[in-house]
Amino acid sequence: MLDWRKRGTVAGHRGRVVFEIQYLASSIQRLCSRNRLLILCMNAITSTILLLVASNCFMTYAWYGQLKSMSHKPLIIAVLASWGVAFFEYLLQVPANRIGYGHLTLPQLKMLQEVITLTVFVPFSIYIMRQPVKLDFLWASLCMCGAVYFMFRGTPVGN
Repeated sequence: MLDWRKRGTVAGHRGRVVFEIQYLASSIQRLCSRNRLLILCMNAITSTILLLVASNCFMTYAWYGQLKSMSHKPLIIAVLASWGVAFFEYLLQVPANRIGYGHLTLPQLKMLQEVITLTVFVPFSIYIMRQPVKLDFLWASLCMCGAVYFMFRGTPVGN
């Protein structure tokens, strides 16, 4: 093993980087072997939520991002580009729904999707599309909270 502490040369620097990468890799390997695979150890509902958030980022861009980035392109180009982005949305959304359906009822899964959609859409509309912040965002969010309450009350959420 190259002793990177004693050398100030480029080779010594490379040795330090290699040492740090090896240490990081062995740490990750120990962590994964202790916990099997991190993804598999994750709660199914947490996995569903994370996949749906990622899916909604693609969906929101596919639906609305083209209004800003492709407004000057022919419609067919915007449609094909949106379909291409939507493909990645479905790569995340379909597994999310399959994982979640075993632990949530179908109406709960749908309501979760709608809350996540709003959660992703509001920052997108403000920061990407430069829409003004409105109090209506708060009212819509409160309505969604009420919908979540009614959808999840009295129904146990399983693991």
